[in-house]
Amino acid sequence: MKLAEALALRADAARRVEQLRARVVGNARHQEGEEPAEDAGRLLAEAGEVLDELEGLIRRINRTNSQAVVDGGGTLTDALARRDVLRLRHAVISDAADAAAGGGRHGGRQLRSELKMLSTLPVAELRARADVLAREIRETDVLIQRSNWEVDLLD
Repeated sequence: MKLAEALALRADAARRVEQLRARVVGNARHQEGEEPAEDAGRLLAEAGEVLDELEGLIRRINRTNSQAVVDGGGTLTDALARRDVLRLRHAVISDAADAAAGGGRHGGRQLRSELKMLSTLPVAELRARADVLAREIRETDVLIQRSNWEVDLLD
């Protein structure tokens, strides 16, 4: 099985657990003299089975990510960490540029008697840095996605 297939199974299992959780909660109590729509105990047991499968998948995915070498020499785990930090860095730079450009509540003046707000950051430079980061995020994401379809899941 390829890593990408395991990732899809993991997402399906996580959704299934959430659905079962909601059904357990909805059927955990009922009015005296009435029957619940579903057996909460059976649903809880089923959730436990799906959670066990999910744990096994996550272990195998993490083991594979830590051992799979991708273009550039690092592991898939390294690429995932890089992508996560690039996304955070992009958000910080973009938010700083938006704030410096006057986005939000602290934009321009309503009246001439109000104080003028001045930017303390170079907006154009920040936008250019955000564009470079967005490109790096896309490139890293492509590398990760390609690897997911090329790498076999470890046992």
